[in-house]
Amino acid sequence: MIQGTPPPGIAARIIKGIILTIACLLVIIPFTGVISTSLASPESVARAGGFVIIPDSINFGAYRAIFSGGVVSRAVWVSIGVTVAGTAISLAVTTMLAYALSRRGSVGQRPMLFLVLGAILFAPGMIPTYLVVKSFGLLDSYWALILPTAVSAFNVIVVRSFFMSIPQELIDSARVDGASEWMTFTRIVLPLSKAALAVIGLFYAVGYWNAFFNALLYMNDTSKWPLQLVLRAYVVDGSSLSSSQLAGADGAFPPQQSLQMAILVVSVVPILIVYPFLQKHFAKGVLTGAVKG
Repeated sequence: MIQGTPPPGIAARIIKGIILTIACLLVIIPFTGVISTSLASPESVARAGGFVIIPDSINFGAYRAIFSGGVVSRAVWVSIGVTVAGTAISLAVTTMLAYALSRRGSVGQRPMLFLVLGAILFAPGMIPTYLVVKSFGLLDSYWALILPTAVSAFNVIVVRSFFMSIPQELIDSARVDGASEWMTFTRIVLPLSKAALAVIGLFYAVGYWNAFFNALLYMNDTSKWPLQLVLRAYVVDGSSLSSSQLAGADGAFPPQQSLQMAILVVSVVPILIVYPFLQKHFAKGVLTGAVKG
């Protein structure tokens, strides 16, 4: 009889606890400093040298400045629109393509499956993609932020594997009852695939929300920049926001460090808010789509 692995000793548990504590602090302290700096008063920021861990008082001046109008608030709406529209389009196309590939005997099922698998192995280069976008007249268009990345071959394979795990008897019974392929897809397959769709939708939403490279390539009009490109320009590259770029800013202009940290918080918080609602589906959706099929 094979005995199980003995439990770790007290020393091992202490070492693991110390390592996990250090790892958590390495994540929590910088993020706390970002939030604190965005909420700190100008005096606290100046006294702390630009990075505040614990603010003396709460000041929402930086958030009022970036949401009062101008480049940042406009970029937030651009990112929200691109994320919502792009996620909806990507989910629709991905699920329909995955369903077609999961049904053996569909017209062109095997060639299309090999094409999707080939897309995983051979990604298009930056220059060919740019030439395609330019030839379709999508430069300086919001569609340039959506269409080039609308379908992920990896996500198609994951959803296809999930669809194939649905019992064939359910599909056959629906056909016996006279249901069309579209009715079977919308009324049987999709309701049973909520876990996979929630995970894939989260993947797409995070990808659209965090994307900046497509905007950097295809967007010459700064008024159409998404939030992540504004974040890159004013936080990563260190460019300064002026009062003319914040439509509602008054004479009490917040420190640049507070403005930069406020933009960073705005770019991170939406995903942190959405993720807990989808967390319960995350493991089930990924593991089922990856193992079965």
